[in-house]
This record gives sequence, structure tokens and C-alpha cells, in this order.
Amino acid sequence: MRVLVVEDARTLAAVLAEGLRDQGMAVDLAHDGLEAAAKLDVNAYDVVVLDRDLPGIHGDTLCQMITERDDRAMVLMLTAAGSPGDRVSGLTLGADDYLAKPFHFPELVLRVRSLARRRPSARPRTLRAAGIELDPVRRTATRDGRHLDLSVKEFALLEALLRASPAFLSAEDLLEQVWDEHADPFTNTVTVTIGRLRRKLGDPPIVITTPGVGYRIT
Repeated sequence: MRVLVVEDARTLAAVLAEGLRDQGMAVDLAHDGLEAAAKLDVNAYDVVVLDRDLPGIHGDTLCQMITERDDRAMVLMLTAAGSPGDRVSGLTLGADDYLAKPFHFPELVLRVRSLARRRPSARPRTLRAAGIELDPVRRTATRDGRHLDLSVKEFALLEALLRASPAFLSAEDLLEQVWDEHADPFTNTVTVTIGRLRRKLGDPPIVITTPGVGYRIT
């Protein structure tokens, strides 16, 4: 799952990004509306966590811009404006959910995951292939009924491969979907994480590599 956090309070933005990454999400940050609009033009996001009172382009305008896209992200407005009237106006602009500050972080995580599931292009909740069953909401994964004890990144990597199956994903695709925009394209972190995932999945091997193409579930 890829999330864009748009928040001009840099300390809060950093806390949000770190917390969502700890939940296995790939998170990009924007600190004003102009920066957010630029990132929305080049990246595909499942959910945008959006502050309303933004410099550059106001959050209300940005929300309308997002909702007018064909393959649009789901929008969670996260703002200090929490009166009933504020909620109504935010939802009227096209936001899919509304959460007032201060908030309880576990609730934010649940709302983000719920929005990702509701996105029109979202796949079924439980992903299945090659004897693997993965539930992104409950954060559980099994192979032939055996529980898989996966790290956050291993889980996200397996989820990405299952969603793409039977197609290949390149290392660059995986960096974009599982890590974030700051991931070093020349790093070997994908290779290392794939190796750990293969060991935990066990035999027979089901993650195959085709040089110059990428990885897939066979």
C-alpha cells in the first residue's frame, strides 16, 4: 500500500510517516499543496492523508483535484477543524473519511487500511496463490496452513508479489511499492529481503527470479 501524507507541520508529518511505515506501508511526504500536487502527478497512491489548511494549494482545492482524477486515491482529511460543520464541508468536497486532531494513532491506521480496501481498484481482502494465504488487514500470512513469521518489509514484499501474480515485478517496482520515494535505486535491499522471504517460505521455492525482468510468484 502506498500512502501520501500531506501535512505542513513537519514534526507531525515525520511522526505520521514513521508510524505508517512501521505498519508496512510505503509513505511519501509533502509539506504543502504544490509539492503534493507534483507528487500526485508522477506517483500512484492508494490513500492520501490530507491536512486542510495547507500553504501553496489549500487542502480543500487539493481534495477536489484528487477526486477529479480517473484512477484517484482515497482521501482521509486529517485536520484540527473538527466541528460537525467542518466534517460535512470536508466530505462534501469529496473526502472519503474525516478525522479530527488530536487523534488516536491506531484509529488512523485502521481508517487508512479501510480506505485502501474501499478503493475501486482494490483487490479482494485475502490474497491467495501457490498455497499462500495473506490477509493484509489482519496482518497474517500462511503457506499450506503453516503460519509465516514475517517482518514488516517481508510481509509487504509478499503482498506486492501476490497482488501482481502471475506477472513479474522488477526491483524498481518493489522499491516503489514497498519502500518509498527515498529508497536508493542502486541498493541491494530488495535482493536481501527477497532472500530472507524465500527462506521463511520454505520448499519448494515459489518466488522465482528472471534476470533483467524481476520477481514473481510461480
